Amino acid sequence: MSDRPSEEHRSGSEKGEGDGSSISDEEWAKFVRDSERIPDSAPKEPSARAREVTERLRRQEARGATPKGWRTVADLQQTQERASRRRRRLWAFLGVPVVITLVVVAMRPSLLPGNPFGVGEPESAVPASPLPMETAAPTGAPGSAGVAIPTIERPFAGSPAVQWADGAAGIVPPKATRVGSLSRAQVEQALQQTRKLLIDANLDPATLRGGRPETALSVIEPRQKELLDLLDTSLSKPDEEHDPVLMFSRFDPAELRLAGDVVKTRGRMTFKAGESASVVVHADYTFVYPLVRVDKDAPTEVERTIVRRVLDIELFDSAKWVVTPGKITVTRYDQEIGNSACDVYDGYLHPQFASDQPTGAPATGPTTDPYDRSQDIAGHAEEGCGVVSRT
Repeated sequence: MSDRPSEEHRSGSEKGEGDGSSISDEEWAKFVRDSERIPDSAPKEPSARAREVTERLRRQEARGATPKGWRTVADLQQTQERASRRRRRLWAFLGVPVVITLVVVAMRPSLLPGNPFGVGEPESAVPASPLPMETAAPTGAPGSAGVAIPTIERPFAGSPAVQWADGAAGIVPPKATRVGSLSRAQVEQALQQTRKLLIDANLDPATLRGGRPETALSVIEPRQKELLDLLDTSLSKPDEEHDPVLMFSRFDPAELRLAGDVVKTRGRMTFKAGESASVVVHADYTFVYPLVRVDKDAPTEVERTIVRRVLDIELFDSAKWVVTPGKITVTRYDQEIGNSACDVYDGYLHPQFASDQPTGAPATGPTTDPYDRSQDIAGHAEEGCGVVSRT
């Protein structure tokens, strides 16, 4: 099992010299680090048929007649990568998001260099053209979408996501081809199962309202018992050690609802031959959720939470491994969560709205753009808290 740190944060505002801010340094607070462990993801507990086959192979081995190339679950446990889990969150105050890794803060827009929000720039009346599908990592962050305050009618106004695909239309697997001992159909199955997991975990309306993502859970190899037990506990009894938002996007329906019925999606999926008679699928997608509060007495505001998820999935050749045919093994799930309180472990994402009161301590980390998909999120766990440029 591998240790993966998780992050927590609060929000606040920082006063810069000469900016006229009335927000003092006392309005900030610090947070502590939490750590989580991801269970070993190798398939375990062979079926009755597999045990029978294994016993037969053991007898054959005693006679020196073990079939060449046959691999057991024990072999798989030695060769398969351990699953990883990381959490980075971003926090927003007064429209200015904050990047979270270990601690989080927020800043006033006036403190950010280069007018990142395009304040004072006219908004184009012509809808932006949809972007072509992403086939490789971008070379940099997307450009400015101009200044615009999001509304229920236009929840993605002022966001680069306005040009992104709507929901599941943005999750398009590549064309499957034969990989090693796996047929084209088996590779296609791995890609489609990965797509099902992503859609149910991040886009299904029931999941977003806090429901149980049964489809996502059903495609995971049942012999990943530790992982499934962790996810089950996270969904039923969330706490600091069992946080379902590490895998699933969920909002408290008593507090929030989507502004409209569209979640914007952008990303890509690739595959390659694994080292153990398998195909490895890599998925990297960002989801943008426009949200409003359900409280009728609350100000009518639209705020966006941005979640980037990176998954590594493996499907093993069931002719050579004791696995469940058609089920996928999760070997990595990492995430960056923009505009959500990290110090709340109730199983939901909690965006901050502009009218919310700030708290916290000054930022110490770098400025980050949650829409920037050009960098891998691996290796960020040890970064200090920082500021993001936009939501």
